[in-house]
Amino acid sequence: MLRNFADDCSSRLLSVASLPLIAALFSISPAANSQEIGERMALAKAAADAEQQLHQTFTNLQFEDFGPAPVKGPLYQASAGGRIVYYAPESEHLLFASIFDKNGVNLTALAQEAGAAKRLKAIDTAVAFAVGPENAPTIIEFTDPDCPYCRALDRYWAAKAAEGKPVRRLVFFVSGIHPEAAAKAEHILCSSDKEAAFKSIYAGSAPAVLRTCAEGRTKVEAHARIVGSAGITGTPTLIAGGKLISGFQQAEIEAFLSSAKTAHAPR
Repeated sequence: MLRNFADDCSSRLLSVASLPLIAALFSISPAANSQEIGERMALAKAAADAEQQLHQTFTNLQFEDFGPAPVKGPLYQASAGGRIVYYAPESEHLLFASIFDKNGVNLTALAQEAGAAKRLKAIDTAVAFAVGPENAPTIIEFTDPDCPYCRALDRYWAAKAAEGKPVRRLVFFVSGIHPEAAAKAEHILCSSDKEAAFKSIYAGSAPAVLRTCAEGRTKVEAHARIVGSAGITGTPTLIAGGKLISGFQQAEIEAFLSSAKTAHAPR
């Protein structure tokens, strides 16, 4: 039986991970029973089979090593703050990863886009604070006046507008992260020139007195409800072209602007 197994394994591509299992098999103590021997043989064969299948399925990739992962048991998919995460309850592991099929399709990205599209339907954009020209490509932006990355994103949008690539931003204020965020959002929404107040706050100004008004307070509260129902937990978060972008991810934003420019190009 051992000879047959060794002959079978010799015809396969064995890895650094598989070899210790083979070595363990042949160093079994005299006290080991047939069940233990069988289990070790099964593990070694499974490792060899898995590595061979990996190379056969993803022929365009080169793998330097191969070994067992710490994750055990079934894997489940969940959504947290717009991101897809994976949970293995047996080994209590949480995975932040992207899963690709054998054709190179990013299944995680597709799941995130489907989730974003679902949340988009529940967002009432009529209560958003709009910034930018109406005929420009439109994005939904969840932002916080005291978030440094949100301020960097605002500077980025200004630079793009100067290049002749403006966007229409449908802004929702996230007021549960920084203590003064709600007050600053209300100040913006209560100003006579809301867009100027927005740019001033995001440029770092700190007015001695923040404006207040019932209308602004009501809208801030409406934004908070939408933020909660959409599951937004971080800023900035964008929904651009039906795709959710978590954080100031310039490459992803540039890709959206490029596709939006193509879509709006004259035919």
